[in-house]
Amino acid sequence: MDVTRRTDDEQAARWKGPAAHAWVAAQALLDRTLKPYEDLLLEAVPAGHEGRVLDVGCGTGGTTVAVARRLGPGGSCVGVDISEAMITAARERAEREAVPASFVCADAEDHSFEPAAFDTVISRFGVMFFNDSVRAFANLRRAVRDEAGLRFIVWRGPEENPFMTTAERAAAPLLPSLPARRPDGPGQFAFADAGMVDRILVESGWAGIDIRPVDVPCTLPEPELIGYFTRLGPVGQVLPEADEQTRARVVETVRAAFDPFVRGAEVRFTGACWLVDARAGAHGPDAKLS
Repeated sequence: MDVTRRTDDEQAARWKGPAAHAWVAAQALLDRTLKPYEDLLLEAVPAGHEGRVLDVGCGTGGTTVAVARRLGPGGSCVGVDISEAMITAARERAEREAVPASFVCADAEDHSFEPAAFDTVISRFGVMFFNDSVRAFANLRRAVRDEAGLRFIVWRGPEENPFMTTAERAAAPLLPSLPARRPDGPGQFAFADAGMVDRILVESGWAGIDIRPVDVPCTLPEPELIGYFTRLGPVGQVLPEADEQTRARVVETVRAAFDPFVRGAEVRFTGACWLVDARAGAHGPDAKLS
């Protein structure tokens, strides 16, 4: 099996397996914690706008539903995600909240979107997992009209986001099977290099690129902290396989490592991100890729 196919299969397995179900289970907590990022994306969609918006890597649909609610009666928002479990949760959310958002379970990298169907593309931490980012953003470019807007948020590097790696650093001596992050592959910090992000967008047919650092204060309730790190991330992937004694030691050790972020009843951290804006170039992606 070649490396490209293996990477693609790993991503599909991750987001169609236990990781997806963990995100669904933590939906309410993640919605609250990530709300400030949702607000940044909503700024790209004027209230009452009757356009068509595509939400890439929509997860359980929080941002998709918020955008659909913000749009005018003639507008629409479509969420796309590779995870069937998360798309199911998103559809249930939209129905429960009586919001006319729609969802597609597909890989946005190669899904056959209707050409020039959208006038805005957004994503909250959903574009760092593509196997071939140039191919993916070229596919998204074909899905939008000329001059359409693109706005997405991605994490900067792990050195600027110590909260995000606290659990795995503390647990590593106790969990030899903990998966190592691959800086050259898809993942949470795949878009940490702003220069690389710019090159990807230029090569895939986007123009007017603006990449700005944003530092977002985030909070989560302290009683939710153990559930957060035992269900999500690298520790959440391997902890269920450990014996009871090891699990107890990991929980104790990792919880102590988060002490610098705990302020009374809250856990507080800063999310160091890139806020990226671009527009669809007039010549489209095929001219860039030929």
